Order: sequence, then structure tokens, then C-alpha cells
Amino acid sequence: MRTRSLIAGAAALALLATPGLAKKKDPEPSPAAKAAREFNKDPYPSTYKPYPGEATALVGATVFDGAGGRIDNGTVLFADGKVVAVGGADLAIPANYRRIDGTGKFVTPGIIDIHSHLGDYPSPSVDAHSDGNEATAPTTPDVWAEHSIWPQDPGFSRALANGGITALQILPGSANLVGGRSVTLKNVYARTIQGMKFPGAPYGLKMACGENPKRVYGSKGRMPSTRMGNMAVNRATWIKAKEYKAKRDAGKLESRDLAMESMVGVLEGEILIQNHCYRADEMALVLDMAREFGYKVTAFHHATEAFKIGDLLKASGTCSAIWADWWGFKMESYDGIPENAGILHKTGACVVIHSDDENGIQRLNQEAAKAQGDARRAGIDIPDAEVIRWLTLNPATAMGIDKQTGSLAAGKMADVVLWNGNPLSVYSRPDKVWVDGALLFDAADRKRRPVSDFELGQVGEGDVK
Repeated sequence: MRTRSLIAGAAALALLATPGLAKKKDPEPSPAAKAAREFNKDPYPSTYKPYPGEATALVGATVFDGAGGRIDNGTVLFADGKVVAVGGADLAIPANYRRIDGTGKFVTPGIIDIHSHLGDYPSPSVDAHSDGNEATAPTTPDVWAEHSIWPQDPGFSRALANGGITALQILPGSANLVGGRSVTLKNVYARTIQGMKFPGAPYGLKMACGENPKRVYGSKGRMPSTRMGNMAVNRATWIKAKEYKAKRDAGKLESRDLAMESMVGVLEGEILIQNHCYRADEMALVLDMAREFGYKVTAFHHATEAFKIGDLLKASGTCSAIWADWWGFKMESYDGIPENAGILHKTGACVVIHSDDENGIQRLNQEAAKAQGDARRAGIDIPDAEVIRWLTLNPATAMGIDKQTGSLAAGKMADVVLWNGNPLSVYSRPDKVWVDGALLFDAADRKRRPVSDFELGQVGEGDVK
């Protein structure tokens, strides 16, 4: 038996040595395939650098940590741009920390708006700066919102000062089924958009279902003009994306396709779907389509009928980014109810309060309070600390930045707001706002009220008296 085994082994070695029978090497990927593999790497990376701050201790305030926790007479320590510790009155404070007395005041993480168009639809709005919709084809995943954003938009500083906004996602508009990539920003003054870009944040891909795309393109005598047309064009686009991915993976691409690279980014989990959608039946269809093609819907935006399918949204891990009580401004929003957020919360689904408005972004805290009040009147009592989560950790999670911000936890970015009262009161507003530990707004110090270059020299701003 041993002799027979030796003979068989020798024969096998001889076959491997025979020309043409040796294992072939995989073909070298084409240059286009190599380049396409880099789709999720930003060719215009963030140059964001935090403004300098100082070691700070906020003491005596009521602390909402953004993750559902509340500490009365709490202490928040931050230094070197990071949260150091959060605790009660007995938390030890290093000698070199600047103490700020928060007695009678409240502390939260920085407020995050998951749905904004500041910069690509700036305020004040003029047609020359209307750069949010590339309404030239039903699907335009090749466009990126950051290439339209005007960093001098005065809306950024107003959102910081009036709303405590420290981070925000800027999206393309909703004219298209696939509108292009979104970008997440830190709400700081910078000369360039790359100087505002949130370091390490994933891109989003804006999609839209319903009335907008079918109206925009149906009115041009082209597909889609119906909701079934919307789905058909969407599915055809995903089929093309899967074919592109297969060619890329096989190293056989002849040329790059920027649109398909964004779609493949979604299929591989690197880019997050942010989907404009109002009606429950359409959201359910989109969830079906996501299962068909193997991607995840991170959040439905507006979602006025989300309360009807809270169980489906919970099961898919999909957030609902909603208004408190906008409804009825078109037929697909007609069945919106003010208890939407409360019912979703009771179901265990993820709730986010968003703005989609240059004024609404300045009072997201009040919008959340309205939703809380409507829920309470419907018999759903939601604690203040949980409602704050709708403005902080939940949007951070749906934007893929929850490991860096969204709650007051050791090691996270020191994005912090000190409010002059309970932030869920209509009478409260930010007293101080820190971004990465830098005090960028102070209601008591005119020098800590940032304005854009566009506003300098205007009456009431800069040195003009």
C-alpha cells in the first residue's frame, strides 16, 4: 500500500509540472476595475480641524446625556476636544478646568439635523443659489451635494446660535428617484466645504419615492409618470448596479461609472440610504425592494404615515426622520397625524425629528417638544431624556456617526449645548454651544456669536453700529 501511495504521489507531481495543467493565476484587474474599488474613498477628504478650546467643567445643571439618561445636579467634563466624564455633583474636577455654573440650566449633546439643505439651498434664498436638485434625469447618483454647498450660508450660524446645531446632513433635493450623495458637516465656520466635513462620516445616498419624481419627469413626457413607473426605474437601476459590481469584482470593467459606484457603495454597506417617502404603502414597497437587491434603508425622511408600519420599520432597523406636525400640504402627506412620533416610539421604532427647513433647524428642540406633547395627549408618556435622544443619538446613528457624537460619553466629541432652561420649553434657547470642546457661541459674549463672511458689514453684525 505504501508503494502504491508513493507512485500515486509522484504521478500527481508530474501532472502539476506538465505545461498548461498548473493552476492559472487570476487575471490582473483592469485599471477601471482597480479605480472603481476606491468608490467609497473620498477624493476630496475632510480638512476639518477643531477650533481651540479649554478644559471645561459644567456643574450644577440637569444633564440629558442623549442616550436616555438624566442626571440632576450633574457634572460634565471635557478637554482636548473630547468628553472626559459625566456624573453627579461628586465627580472630581481637575484643578486646571474652567468651571461654569449651570445651576437652573440644562446640558445636552449638540443637536443634530439629519435633513438639511443649508448651503445647497442657502438662506436667504435666491434662484442663483438653488443648487439642490439635478433635475435632468430620474436617477443622478453621480452628483454629490458637497459640490453645491456654499459655506458662507448665514443659515449655518443661525442654526448654531438659535438651535444648538453642531452637526447636520446636507442632502440633494427630492426631484429624482436617486438624487445623489449627501454629506455630513460639523457646524463650524470654514472657508471651504472640506473644512466643514465631518471627519470619517459615511456618505448617504438620497432617494425619493412618490409624487415628486413622477411629477417632475412625467411632466416632461418621460418615465416615470406613475408610482409603478417609479418602482420600475428604481429596480432597473439596481439591476444595473449589481451587474456593474459583478464586472468590477471580476476585474473586467472597461471604464468607470460614477453613478454606479455610488449605487455599489450602498450594496456594500459603505453608503447609507436616506429615502424621502411619505406613504406607508410606498415605504413598505421600498423595504421589499431593499430585500430584493440586498441593501438597507437607513432612514425614511418625512414619513408622515410611518405610524402605520412601525413594526416593519422596527424589524428592518429603519429610522423615521419626521416633522412634529406638518401634514396636508399635498395629497401624499394628507394622512399625517401629530401622534406619529409617539406611536413609533411606543412601537420601539427609531424616531428622529428633522427640519428640511432653514427656519425649522433653529427650533428642533421645540418641534420635539410638540411631538412629545401630542403623544402625551394620546396617552403615550415619553420622558424628556428620551425625547432628547430624537435630536441627538438617534440622528447620529442614522448618519453613521454615533461612535463619535450624539451622546455625552467619555471619549466622544465634546459637542455640547448649555441651555438657559429645559430645552423642551418654548422659552429656552442655547446659552453656550461647544463644538469639539471649542466655545463657538456664547449668548453673553458678542465676540462668540459667529457670522459668515457674507454677513460682515451688515447692520447689526461685525463692526457696524
